[in-house]
Amino acid sequence: MNRREIIKGGIVAGALGALPARVFAQPMAGSLRDRELFAIAKRELDKAGDAIWKRDIVGIADYGVRSSEPRFHFVNLGLGKVDSYHVSHGTGSDPEHDGWLNNYSNVEGSNATSKGAYVTWEWYKGRYGTSVRLGGLDPTNDNALRRYIVMHRAKYAEQSHLERWGRLGRSNGCFAMGEDQFRIALLNLSGGRLLYADSLGLAADGSRVTPPAPEPKPDLKILQPDPPQGEQILNPGVY
Repeated sequence: MNRREIIKGGIVAGALGALPARVFAQPMAGSLRDRELFAIAKRELDKAGDAIWKRDIVGIADYGVRSSEPRFHFVNLGLGKVDSYHVSHGTGSDPEHDGWLNNYSNVEGSNATSKGAYVTWEWYKGRYGTSVRLGGLDPTNDNALRRYIVMHRAKYAEQSHLERWGRLGRSNGCFAMGEDQFRIALLNLSGGRLLYADSLGLAADGSRVTPPAPEPKPDLKILQPDPPQGEQILNPGVY
């Protein structure tokens, strides 16, 4: 039995029960970005297979875009439209706290975002109130359940935080959204749907976003005391 069969059969079936999959036509209307999001949603649904049993709406988190921009996309394959909102990334992925995700991690304790495909599970009450449990489907995020990577609401993901600081706050690796936007996620994405996270870098006009180059770190020089008179250091810099 593979990982996806375990995920689907072990936890989800007991909590929600399997529902019949529905396949929708995918109209190619909308902007260049939206058409690309439709293609990505279809590709990831095909890859996930039976691990996803509600196939009408796909969530795509584009972490190649700064947190000040709407980068969480609800791709509605039935209605042929895309709605976009804000979402936070992890502190371990953005140690500079400049709003750009620099790296991913699947390691416990990293507080970083993990990329890859997730299946959304049931609602539960947690630290941030009602949250959505997630199961990682790829080797890059298969520790999601162990790391408590979920979808939840957070004040640091509200519009007021963005207006004050020019960027969202950071999570411990979870997909954090503002109150109103998280309600939309609860209604449209939980219960067996696909959530996909990657650095796509898709701007609203369909162009590609180029993240700023990381600032170079200053060279660290080893400071060593002057040797006593007449003493020779055979391996300077090693103590």
